[in-house]
Amino acid sequence: GVIGSGLAVFSRHRIQNALLYQFSLNGSPYMVHHGDWFGGKGVGLVILDVFGLKVNAYVTHLHAEYSRAKDDYLPHRIVQSWQLLQFVRHTSGDADVVVVGGDLNLHPQDLGNRLLRAHTGLRDCYTETHTFDGCEDGITLIADNHFTKKQDLVPFEKGIRIDYILIKLTCDGSVSPPWQGSETVNLRCESMSTTKGSVPDKPFPYSDHEALTTELVLERPERTDPCRNKSTGGTGVALSWLLGFVLISSLSSEASPSEQLDVTAEACAVVREGLAHTEALRLKAMCLLAAGLLLLLLEVSVALLPCSCSFSTLGLLAAACSAFLLCGGLLYIFFTTQLKALRETESQMKLSSEGLQARVSGFRGSVSKSLDNSPEFQRLSPLRQEE
Repeated sequence: GVIGSGLAVFSRHRIQNALLYQFSLNGSPYMVHHGDWFGGKGVGLVILDVFGLKVNAYVTHLHAEYSRAKDDYLPHRIVQSWQLLQFVRHTSGDADVVVVGGDLNLHPQDLGNRLLRAHTGLRDCYTETHTFDGCEDGITLIADNHFTKKQDLVPFEKGIRIDYILIKLTCDGSVSPPWQGSETVNLRCESMSTTKGSVPDKPFPYSDHEALTTELVLERPERTDPCRNKSTGGTGVALSWLLGFVLISSLSSEASPSEQLDVTAEACAVVREGLAHTEALRLKAMCLLAAGLLLLLLEVSVALLPCSCSFSTLGLLAAACSAFLLCGGLLYIFFTTQLKALRETESQMKLSSEGLQARVSGFRGSVSKSLDNSPEFQRLSPLRQEE
């Protein structure tokens, strides 16, 4: 983006590597009052060494909604959600723990949120934490905030929850860091909290969003002493992850292929709507170009006429012609770029859907084959043949 995405990570643990990926769709430059295009939404990755564990920590910010009733940017957020999940999946293969934190600008049950969690197996820390201390229902964009316009929250009077800490343990739960030898380690989220409005003793809040804080506990589980046949308590190391980082003990799994197929098909339909809308906008840009060419033809005709014509008239025609050609050309290029990103995402979703469909069909075929080979089904087969 022109002014930067605003993504940052501060860590007390050693950062081994870092990477920033910018989304291909980021709003529109002519919507200056929204500003998303100038910020350049994206996802950042830092690879951390946490007591011998490889932790992939992602921080991201998706396009804002602005209007729940008329959400013109829904296809943009769906594309961003798809690119986010693809980035996480393809960069976290060798990680022990995956953490995704940031402002997703998505409600818990929104399509983009379901798409992200279905394909990655990420789990919402708010629903997984043992204890929670914060705003009601985990709201992170509250109505009683000096920087928030209440009309933007309609129909949600109290506020909305659009900031998340999503987590996944990518191993099978048997993590063996160097400082514990061959013993396993449990990872659990002890607590989660949010800020609650204004800064203490100040009349203003930290931000228009409430900050999220989580606490992680890495502990050695209870084990039995083979010599004394006694259970010894586990020792633990408590870690506080600020700025949206959390881990959990249980292993997360992706949704079933059929669930992934359904949510992908739903997302693909939204992308197709975005394609139709963007094609209509590109057609308007072509009309601007055509108008500019007509003005150019008119200016040349007037200049060639034997009758005298003032320089002010020619200058006005030249200015109008230049404006139409410039705006039309830039918008045409911009909308063509958007169409390219939308078509690429649609193609990827279709390819993913074909693979998921094959998995679903293969699963059903294997179930059917196992039933055919089962003794109970074979005993029933003669009866079915007689019928």
